[in-house]
Amino acid sequence: MVVRIRLARFGCRNRPFYRVMAADSRSPRDGKHLEVLGYYNPLPGKDGGKRMGLKFDRVKYWLSVGAQPSDPVQRILFRAGLLPPPPMLAMARKGGPRDRRPIHPMTGQPLDLEGVTIVDSNAPEGDAEEPTDEAAS
Repeated sequence: MVVRIRLARFGCRNRPFYRVMAADSRSPRDGKHLEVLGYYNPLPGKDGGKRMGLKFDRVKYWLSVGAQPSDPVQRILFRAGLLPPPPMLAMARKGGPRDRRPIHPMTGQPLDLEGVTIVDSNAPEGDAEEPTDEAAS
């Protein structure tokens, strides 16, 4: 049995409210679940913020026994500080080559890494080019 941590939708039409649940991956979205781990309200409240509540100890337990969070839950757990940022790559255009620069997880903008060497794991080790200084020649 593969356990997923995912959102179950509640609320009215155009007024969604989600519960964070640990459930079997084969059960339907709003169907049978193993445990309720928290809630998430995506609509802004009177203070303008989205409301979220999690049982941190139970979420840590389910992650420790191998439960896989869904993509939206992974973003929620990152914002709560339980998970590292998900890997993100920027795409230049649909179907085109990917930009290999790292992306800031909160803003989505490419990080400017001046003077930092990025090692591409796809390139063979012998093909590394040595930087040359043409002004000194």
